[in-house]
Amino acid sequence: MEEPLLDHGSSPLSEATGSRSLFSNAGLLSNITFSWMGPLLELGKRKTLDLNDVPFLDNIDSVHGITPKFKSKIALISATGQYTDVTTVKLVKALMLTSWKLITVTAVYALLCTVTAYVGPYLIEYFVDYLNENPRSTKRGYLLVLAFVVAQLMEGLSSRHLLFRSQQLGLRMRSALVAVIYQKGLALSSQSKQGRSSGELINVVNLDAEQVGNFNWSMHELWLLPVQISLAMIILYSTLGLAAFAALSATVLTMLANIPLGRMEQNYQEKTMSAKDARMSAMSEILQNMRILKLQGWELIFLSKIKELRKAEMNWIKKYVYTSSMLMSVFFGAPAFVAMITFGTCIIFGIPLETGKVLSALATFRQLQGPIHSLPDAISSIIQTKVSLDRICSFLCLEELASDAVTKLPSGSTDMSIEVRNGYFSWEKSSQVPTLRDLNFCVQQGTKAAICGTVGSGKSSLLSCILGEIPKLSGEVRTCGTIACVNQSPWIQSGTIEENILFGTQMNRERYRKVLEACSLKRDMDILPLGDQTIIGERGINLSGGQKQRIQIARALYQDADIFLFDDPFSAVDAHTGQHLFKECLQGFLASKTVVYVTHHVNFLDSADLILVMRDGKITESGNRAEILESGEELKKLFKSHDDALSMRPSGNFGSSYHPGGNGNTLFIAEDKKDEDKKDGNNDEGIVQNGQLVQEEEREKGRVGFIVYWEYVTMAYSGALVPLILLAHIIFQVLQIGSNFWMAWAAPISEDVNPPVSSLLMVNVYFALAIVSSLCIFMRSYLLVKAGCKTATIIFEKMHNCVFRAPMYFFDSTPSGRVLNRASTDQSTVDTRIFELMGYLLFPAIEILGTIILMSQVAWPVFIIFIPTIIASLWYQQYYIDAARELQRLTGVRRAPVMQHFTESIAGSNIIRCFQKERQFISSIGHLMDNLSRPSLYNAAAMEWLCFRLDILSSFVFSFTLILLVFSPAALINPKTAGLAVTYGLSLNMLQGWAIAILCSLENKMISVERMMQYMNIPSEPPLTISETRPNDQWPTKGEIELRNLHVRYAPLLPFVLKGLTCTLQGGKKTGIVGRTGGGKSTLIQTLFRIVDPCIGQVLIDGTDISTIGLHDLRTRLSIIPQDPVMFEGTLRTNIDPLGEYSDGQIWEALDSCHLGDEVRKNALKLDSTVTENGKNWSAGQRQLVCLGRVILKRRKILVLDEATSSVDPTTDSLIQETLKQRFLECTIIAIAHRITSVFDSDRVLVLDNGEIAEHDTPEKLLDDSSSRFAKFVYEYRKANETTDVVSS
Repeated sequence: MEEPLLDHGSSPLSEATGSRSLFSNAGLLSNITFSWMGPLLELGKRKTLDLNDVPFLDNIDSVHGITPKFKSKIALISATGQYTDVTTVKLVKALMLTSWKLITVTAVYALLCTVTAYVGPYLIEYFVDYLNENPRSTKRGYLLVLAFVVAQLMEGLSSRHLLFRSQQLGLRMRSALVAVIYQKGLALSSQSKQGRSSGELINVVNLDAEQVGNFNWSMHELWLLPVQISLAMIILYSTLGLAAFAALSATVLTMLANIPLGRMEQNYQEKTMSAKDARMSAMSEILQNMRILKLQGWELIFLSKIKELRKAEMNWIKKYVYTSSMLMSVFFGAPAFVAMITFGTCIIFGIPLETGKVLSALATFRQLQGPIHSLPDAISSIIQTKVSLDRICSFLCLEELASDAVTKLPSGSTDMSIEVRNGYFSWEKSSQVPTLRDLNFCVQQGTKAAICGTVGSGKSSLLSCILGEIPKLSGEVRTCGTIACVNQSPWIQSGTIEENILFGTQMNRERYRKVLEACSLKRDMDILPLGDQTIIGERGINLSGGQKQRIQIARALYQDADIFLFDDPFSAVDAHTGQHLFKECLQGFLASKTVVYVTHHVNFLDSADLILVMRDGKITESGNRAEILESGEELKKLFKSHDDALSMRPSGNFGSSYHPGGNGNTLFIAEDKKDEDKKDGNNDEGIVQNGQLVQEEEREKGRVGFIVYWEYVTMAYSGALVPLILLAHIIFQVLQIGSNFWMAWAAPISEDVNPPVSSLLMVNVYFALAIVSSLCIFMRSYLLVKAGCKTATIIFEKMHNCVFRAPMYFFDSTPSGRVLNRASTDQSTVDTRIFELMGYLLFPAIEILGTIILMSQVAWPVFIIFIPTIIASLWYQQYYIDAARELQRLTGVRRAPVMQHFTESIAGSNIIRCFQKERQFISSIGHLMDNLSRPSLYNAAAMEWLCFRLDILSSFVFSFTLILLVFSPAALINPKTAGLAVTYGLSLNMLQGWAIAILCSLENKMISVERMMQYMNIPSEPPLTISETRPNDQWPTKGEIELRNLHVRYAPLLPFVLKGLTCTLQGGKKTGIVGRTGGGKSTLIQTLFRIVDPCIGQVLIDGTDISTIGLHDLRTRLSIIPQDPVMFEGTLRTNIDPLGEYSDGQIWEALDSCHLGDEVRKNALKLDSTVTENGKNWSAGQRQLVCLGRVILKRRKILVLDEATSSVDPTTDSLIQETLKQRFLECTIIAIAHRITSVFDSDRVLVLDNGEIAEHDTPEKLLDDSSSRFAKFVYEYRKANETTDVVSS
């Protein structure tokens, strides 16, 4: 999802409130009753809410307001004032000091809510005695009714504000934590980043910070427990005397039973999070490289890897939820256990059990049931929060980049731009051999310094040492002025092209225009549908490699820095464009600046004032070109390899007067712009909606459909367990109400009345009912967890199967944050929360029904009042739900931009640091976090708005019942049943609030299922195998490829990219494909692998139409070395042979063939050498050689080379070309190359122009015709690469 830096849209509501929140401007009465939410709910009733309709946060609730306070508290508590020595205790202390006022407010509300909740149980004995009086005192009756109602209203009011303020507190804590985690992420050293996977980083922000924010619900429960027990003891002692201490002992015993289970739960929670980290890390890496997996036919192999990781994770989740369900069973049976012990003690000590005393005790036990019920949740929450805080602390304590690695001098203070003295540097501090050693060089102000050398010699590391990115072992590095850098692997942000180039700097139209011209981007802007306002997909997915590099260069040029560092950006563009960029940017635009550039193009060395030749981490030769050529051998080898490549073919009949036409500007790669976005696959217009590739994240409208609930409950075992769960639960609740009714009936109304049954029988029956009900709740919990885990597994499997089988356009148009969000947050909700909420919903629902029946039995007119009350409750719920549902959905879709921005920033942290844009990016994450917090906070307020009104309605019903009982003649009232009805009526507020809260929470959480189901219906690619047309094991035998009238486009409404291609690529021959950017080269390769299928025409391999066979059968029979070399986290062995098909001997042979064997042997782990995430600990050239090793192992009949040697030096390139000749002598080779020399030895050359075949012949014939396009390309390349003959020198 793309986010502008600032959200300029506004609504009438947000305009009215300005920078203050709705409740900050509300009056006292409006605040008490939540009436300030009215306008937003009314707006939600009229229209579907979007983010612009949601009012702003108060300043103190925003990231901008809370983060400085939090950071100052950490600095105050920390010994060093840094994050590196923060412990969990210190972090908690800092969080509490930051929000102590709000914590105090919630504590007061919590205490008030607790005290008022025990007023009712205390008064019940007096009320039953009052009903038994004859005659009654009306005044006393009114006072009792007034006390009951006021206490209930106060309880409801304090409960509502407690919950809302707790949510507000949670948002503040989450915002503060995400801000400091993000800030820390930008400052991480390379070692720290290698030690932590992206999945771990995603979970720290997405799950751990969220968990700490959610802890506010449980924050006060531990200290309130002794308060509640004390209040209960006072009431019990006043009614049952010494038996109260038996109740206390039973309660404590119940709580002690929790300790071993709680410890187990914590252990399982930690293991679950570790397993989730591993899965999310793998998933993140796979999503970034899905194109490679599709091309290689490996997607199912990697899907099985994800499923294996999920299996390990599910193992811990099951242990965790089964332990939780055991805790639930223990605690749901606890009130009955406590009551049984208490009443048993009364019989032993001869304490009389009268109806009033029994009902007062039962009401107290019911009240105590709340905290006892929530205690396992509270302990579970504490455990989860402790685990999350530990993980956050662990992250905050990671090593940061050394601030003293580089001495930075102000611009103009010296004429020396860069100076390195006695420098020793190593990516791994523990390594015996430093990455760079004995570095001594200086670069004068305004000079051009070139760095060259073979693959893995340390060229990129040398630039890193200037930036301070590589750990310094010894020596000194000094720079003078600001620095801008261009990485070898482009880092492009999601956003518009303009935003990428400006990079937060003020717009200067004239400079911007010059930068576009210098970087050959002017023509691209003209061709793009929205010019420089076109949104770039994640990681620049809708741009070619060359365009990404040119945008990167434009970003650096626009910054107007003093020093410019270029890490071989010219390898991703063709020779003509590379020459233009070098001339216009380095020699023109940056003529007066200091430029240090890494290059494999030896022709670019002529312009360098200083050349540094690298080998094995050392500068072996330095000086200008003439000086080095006199004494050095390394540079001579490079020049020789280059000149050998140029002299491979005769130059053709170029006349001296020939000059190729055109201005040399490259064109927009139409074939790389895949404008498919719609997931439903039936709305072609949506694919190019607004001319943008990536659209706003799709969200459902209206209520969560019944079909979503139905599919969820029937997914596991076809819903067979649902009736059993319902039955067990209903029996449990009926037995609970029945046991209380039995106690009320069996106890005498007063001392002078004979009991209906003996006290022993009364307690024994109660005991029997309690045992049976406990068995039922245990059975219900077990079945519920079993069904929930099965459903979670099915949803996971279905969604991941669909995602992995989705066509490539889905990944091009869907930021990975959206998929990761579903695989992380939504999956966690499905794993543990939804089935739990469904189970919880049954408790209040059945109990409310029982209370209504009891109350109506005592005073039948209450039933008449219930009807309008229920109608009013339903009206309020309907009024509320439209806005609340959309607010919850907005919360869901605003998570993805936070995750995406976080992962993008971590990936490009070196660029952000180099350009000194940390403040800007921290501001962006704050804006995105506020956009997430806004709907979340107002959603919580909307629920409290509803619950407050429902509290008023239930208090009205309760007070009406009490007044009826007071007014009714004594003969019509049974004090026992009336007392029991009041006992249950006391909980009506709590039950109704609980039911609504669970119902709304369930609907909100079901949005996670709805979101995952969206990705369970993605249109799939064609079948992987088709048994009827499956080719034999030897296919293809010749490797002949025939194109017949091939027309290809990326979407029905887009123009054709390939227009009627007809030709035959002969089997066993090498065909070089050349053409300007945008000619259709990449599209032809994608069509060959069926990443995109032709609209008209056919592709035949050995006479077989490739559209008639399965994708897996096609892709696994072809080999490709892609332009972007990819390695996956694991070992070298798993990277070169992911399927484990080959022996060590074969792997070593392949490594030697691709000239990587010697390098690997230097590592003690050999084939088990570590590969970090995305292969970041291997250079780009080494990664390309590993890709070459893969195809050498596979030995397929058809090999495609897509710019396969762009990241290697000329010497290595010539070695690779020689290897390809030897190893693939009888294979069909299709080569796309920017180095035109790579196709000189081709049997045929295919020239594509604007999607059509311009030329197809042997290179010799095409070169003989000086007017041919191929001859023009060669002329341009030679002109750009003219060098003196170094062999003679």
